[in-house]
Amino acid sequence: MIDGHVHLIGTGAGGTGCWIRLRGTQRALAPVLLASFGLRLRDLGRDDFDELLVQRLLAMIREAGLRHVLLLAQEDVYTARGERVPDRAAFHVPNERVLELARRHPEFVPAVSIHPARADALDELERCLAGGAAVMKCLPNCQDIDPRLPRYRRFWERMAEAGLPLLAHTGGEKALPVVRPELADPRVLIPPLELGVTVIAAHCATTAGYGSQHWCGEFVEMLARHPRLYGDNSALALAGKGRFVRRLLAPGVVERLVHGSDLPVPIQVTPMLLEGRIGLRTWWHLRRMRNALARDIALKRALGFPEATFTRIESLWRRPGST
Repeated sequence: MIDGHVHLIGTGAGGTGCWIRLRGTQRALAPVLLASFGLRLRDLGRDDFDELLVQRLLAMIREAGLRHVLLLAQEDVYTARGERVPDRAAFHVPNERVLELARRHPEFVPAVSIHPARADALDELERCLAGGAAVMKCLPNCQDIDPRLPRYRRFWERMAEAGLPLLAHTGGEKALPVVRPELADPRVLIPPLELGVTVIAAHCATTAGYGSQHWCGEFVEMLARHPRLYGDNSALALAGKGRFVRRLLAPGVVERLVHGSDLPVPIQVTPMLLEGRIGLRTWWHLRRMRNALARDIALKRALGFPEATFTRIESLWRRPGST
């Protein structure tokens, strides 16, 4: 099995280049997010925090019976003119960090993150391709990336040539600062698709909880017109998402989905009980599972996602040695 959506975080301990800023919502969520790794808020001050988190994650992966996880880098926010805006970002994980971890640990498959407005975007893309990048990850609504801009065309073309898929956030967002909410609409991803990029719409454009906007209907309609479009079922355990389960399991949709947890986003099970998607016995079994990755797998199985969902992403990501 493969988890196609796992976030890495770090404080920079040990010279990793990572950083994290706890402000507002992020400060309130931090204890919950760290608990997904079995860590506490005070652990952020440890001199070995970044390596500690990696070792905790590896132990979780092995205990859950996962062969790989797609480990995500996190780019900064840039303007469309290529100006870096660091104070808009909540955390940062350099591409080299996930590439280096993937070289050390076969459980990790690297997903780099590059803002196409960077002056050196194509150079960074080439460097990451040479380093073994399997996927490129972005959050258009949080990083101010409008894939429709003509100036990004060559970036998407190079990704298509290299067979590098795009994992792009779609739908609601509450965990990170949102710069442009309208860019959560999956239809902004049509230009990369038309240029030959395989696109995985993270979260299938569902909500980020109650009161959050979604474009799930638009995502489903796009599947019929764009054979290179897929979706992942990450963060499906959040409150208010039970209403999307039937739509995502429908014929013509479920065959285009891949499994993802969105760790460290909490893997909640009570919302699915309250929304009538699982029974009391299943809820009791799931809530006793301490490993969040294993709990998410068990929840997705209980909801009815087929086994092919847990391996499909391996057929999509870029293979080592691809040009």
